[in-house]
Amino acid sequence: MIRTATPADVPLVHALIRELAEYEKAADEARATREQLMEALFGDRPAAFAHVAEDDGGEVVGFALWFLNFSTWRGVHGIYLEDLYVRPQARGAGHGKALLTELARICVARGYERLEWSVLDWNRPAIGFYERLGARPQDEWTVYRLTDGALARLGAQK
Repeated sequence: MIRTATPADVPLVHALIRELAEYEKAADEARATREQLMEALFGDRPAAFAHVAEDDGGEVVGFALWFLNFSTWRGVHGIYLEDLYVRPQARGAGHGKALLTELARICVARGYERLEWSVLDWNRPAIGFYERLGARPQDEWTVYRLTDGALARLGAQK
C-alpha cells in the first residue's frame, strides 16, 4: 500500500534516509535532522512531499521524497524524485514500482510532463529496475553541485 506520509511518519522516514545514505556509502553527508524534515514536509510552506510504502502488515518499508521542478522548455512543472528507498528485506515485492507508479499518477493527473531522478552509476540493481519500467538515462547531462566551502565562497563574493 502506498500513502502520503504524515507528520507521525517523520521519524521513520528520517531513519530510512539514514539507511539510504549508508547504502550509498555517504552516511556522513546525511545531516538532515528530524526537525528539518518535519519543516520541509509539513511546515507553513512545504518544500518537499513524501509517500511511504507499507507491507501487508502495515509496516512502513520504503519511501519516496520528491519536490516540484519546472521545465522552461515544456512550460510546466514536473516531479524531481530526490530519494526512493525500500528496505532490503522488502525489495522485490513491488514497493518501489508502486511508489514510482503513484508519482507517475500525480504527474498525469496534474499535467506534469516529467518525472526525473538521479541514480549512482554503480547501482546496477536500481538502474536495471528503472530501465525495466521504461526510464532512460540522460547520458548527455552531467550533474554539478556546489556545497560546503565552495558554496560559501561563491555566495560571499560581491
